[in-house]
Amino acid sequence: QVQLVESGGGLVQPGGSLRLSCAASGFTFSSAVMSWYRQAPGKERELVASSGGGSKNYADSVKGRFTISRDNAKNTFYLQMNSLKPEDTAVYYCKAHWRTWPGTQYDYWGQGTQVTVSS
Repeated sequence: QVQLVESGGGLVQPGGSLRLSCAASGFTFSSAVMSWYRQAPGKERELVASSGGGSKNYADSVKGRFTISRDNAKNTFYLQMNSLKPEDTAVYYCKAHWRTWPGTQYDYWGQGTQVTVSS
């Protein structure tokens, strides 16, 4: 059974930092593309950053402030968020994506963790 469990969200002041974690189980973590998405109230869910195949990609809005990493030994995916802004306020979701031969794709989401940036 695939499980993705996010943690680390909370309330932080502008300019502060938070580290989100996504604990994964039930699939081959090292082979999956792992991503962080976020959804602010009244807005569509958007990609924040992704990691897979040795590459990392970031949304322009978070470049230079957010860093993703993964520990394949612990099956955990991280999002380090620095210099947080009020516009970073959202529910943050972890997503796992992988394919099996000859081409079945799988996508799983975590339940989300709330990040609120406010003074």
